[in-house]
Amino acid sequence: MGNQNRRSVIKNMLAGTAAITASGMLSSFTTSEKRDGQFAPLKGNINHSVSPWCYSELTLDQLCETSKGLGITGIDLCGPKDWPTLQKHGMYSPMCNGAEINLTDGFGDTQFHATLQKSYTDMIPLVEKNGYKNLICFSGSRRGKDNETGWNNCVTGLKPLVALAEKHNVVLCMELLNSKIDHKDYQCNNVEWGVELCKRLNSNSFKLLFDIYHMQIMEGDIIRNITDYHQYIAHFHTGGIPGRHEIDDTQELYYPAVMKAIVATGFKGYVGQEFVPKRPDKIASLRQAIQLCDV
Repeated sequence: MGNQNRRSVIKNMLAGTAAITASGMLSSFTTSEKRDGQFAPLKGNINHSVSPWCYSELTLDQLCETSKGLGITGIDLCGPKDWPTLQKHGMYSPMCNGAEINLTDGFGDTQFHATLQKSYTDMIPLVEKNGYKNLICFSGSRRGKDNETGWNNCVTGLKPLVALAEKHNVVLCMELLNSKIDHKDYQCNNVEWGVELCKRLNSNSFKLLFDIYHMQIMEGDIIRNITDYHQYIAHFHTGGIPGRHEIDDTQELYYPAVMKAIVATGFKGYVGQEFVPKRPDKIASLRQAIQLCDV
């Protein structure tokens, strides 16, 4: 599709958000009439979720209520303290968190294994008990380690936890992050590195969180990598490049094509919107993103 046609498609979608932008970020979805009568239902080929940190102006209760009005059924990156709120609103937790230390101190360093193994051993049964499946984890920083040392350390730290996850029908998901702009020195910074770790652990209870924003920065070739490695991917995150803002025609990827590639693999998990809106009406931006990804 040419640039003019792409812009036309996205502008038409933007036009559909006019009612939202006129009413403001939260008031747009305060009545059931607007939720039920204004917008066409989604196609259902993509399960949609959203990350709360991108909408810090809203309480988790407000984000749940607003998200339901957009056809979103999951809230990402929530832990045990948040799950009762999600459950109250009938929202799913498609990518759980709360067992990690942080993004830099991960399974790639043996010095953190004892702490991580205790926290994940406690968390994995809780994820299953609450009816969830995916639990995030991180390689942490490289700190001068070569790839082989990083893989070996991750296998050592993760292997007993993967065995526990298998018993509880939980999937540990290592996130792919860029080390060029946002997370300097992060080791699991490309899909091939993550896939190699998946192969070494050799379990359906260890997969990848493929963050499209991060992988576009590191290596591009998004559709080919999704197609070639889809069996190792449990979850996706979005974000506009550059800047992790709206996924519209202000950035370099055409997300409808990416979503079609995801659907073509038979993926049945969730795609989480994890961009930081620049426009004043953040919920209008979120609704536009859901429309763009509704393929």
